[in-house]
Amino acid sequence: MTTAVRVTWVQPEDLVGHELRQAAEDGRDARDIARRWYEAGGSPAPERAGASSPGAPPGLRAVAERLLDELALLESPLAGDEPDGLDGIRAACPQWPHDRRVRPAARERLHAAWLGRAAGCLLGKPVEKLPLEGIRALARATGNWPLNTWFTARGLPAALAATYPWNRRSAPTSLAENIDGMPEDDDLNHPLLALLLIQRHGTSFTTADLARLWLDELPAGRTFTAERVAYRNLLDGIEPPDTARHRNPFREWIGAQIRADVHGWTRPGDPAGAAEQAYRDAVLTHTGNGVYGAMFTAAALAEAATGETDVHGCLATGLRVVPPRSRFAAAVRDGIEAAREERDFDTVVDRLHAAYGRYHWVHVLPNAALLAAALTHADGDFTGSVCKAVSGGWDTDSNGATAGSLAGLLAGRPDALPDRWTTPLKNRLATSVPGFDGTGFDTLAALTHRLTHEEALRP
Repeated sequence: MTTAVRVTWVQPEDLVGHELRQAAEDGRDARDIARRWYEAGGSPAPERAGASSPGAPPGLRAVAERLLDELALLESPLAGDEPDGLDGIRAACPQWPHDRRVRPAARERLHAAWLGRAAGCLLGKPVEKLPLEGIRALARATGNWPLNTWFTARGLPAALAATYPWNRRSAPTSLAENIDGMPEDDDLNHPLLALLLIQRHGTSFTTADLARLWLDELPAGRTFTAERVAYRNLLDGIEPPDTARHRNPFREWIGAQIRADVHGWTRPGDPAGAAEQAYRDAVLTHTGNGVYGAMFTAAALAEAATGETDVHGCLATGLRVVPPRSRFAAAVRDGIEAAREERDFDTVVDRLHAAYGRYHWVHVLPNAALLAAALTHADGDFTGSVCKAVSGGWDTDSNGATAGSLAGLLAGRPDALPDRWTTPLKNRLATSVPGFDGTGFDTLAALTHRLTHEEALRP
């Protein structure tokens, strides 16, 4: 007896529904293609999973491949406001930052950033994929709402646990009673890969350098959504940046944004340089708003790494490298505005879910709005930043990680972060990236500091 292997995120018959959804979001008229897809027996995109249920009609894969190619030929009416090339992005940004010399970053500040990224990610892991009402119910039932510390299953009513089950893969390592160091997560794997990238190729690395690094050091099974599609495209002989475009309906999701931190950390005081590095990284897998998410994050972190700007100034700097008429810029502005107008953060979240709930929970736009809102509402406080980012739902571990990274930089040193967030990490990170499993965050900070210092000394 044989069992079919269903590889998530790459099967053509699973991609069509996601591409149809992407077409609707960016204004392409795909109604005729959608009609033919459903007449052939195709399914809409799974709401939360990476693959649809088995049992597709015979021949559906061939139909899917043909329709994906047709969808790729449809032009978006938003392309003028959302350019892809770096020159076009810069031209669209009237307040693009001036190039500035990189300053050496304080090792303690980088240490706090690594710890903050890990803690925020770990906080969000057990509730990843859960709907907002589930996150709120689980936290309330254990006396942890507004969210203020790790999630726990202790004292949780059995019926509620059955209604909103914890993330299956994460609960054994990320609930308060189970935490024993930082478990593996792609939100930490990618910063490690960025360290390797800059160590080997310097800050002038190319997208092809990153592609080769992935093939050498990143297991395919540790990639998801756009990253997995791009990895498949590389194996099929497709060169960057076409790896981001070919049959990749996840190209405006959050994946490139979670890879941006090291590009910001290693260019303190140079948000333009950080954004350009993030761009070269991002275009391996993403286009448009997916790329803007990486550039925004890198620029904001480069500003935060100087220790001279508050969180609001960092967000403003991030917006300077994003085309102002893009949907990403609008999402960030919406998040900031909601946070400034509402005293209660639950009201902020409800407002953003009403505005962005039509997007997939991993899409970059709703998560950008939520991240900006959480950071604005927390006003630089570390606990507030990570807890608000996670409590808003959607991509909880990724938002928690980025919020923790920026808030950690602003805190400036590890002992400025509350012990309840750092002690359970035990200064130990699990990863499948070669050479890093079991590494301490102090060691990672030293490696990052060395890269920053070397860059600062370049003529």
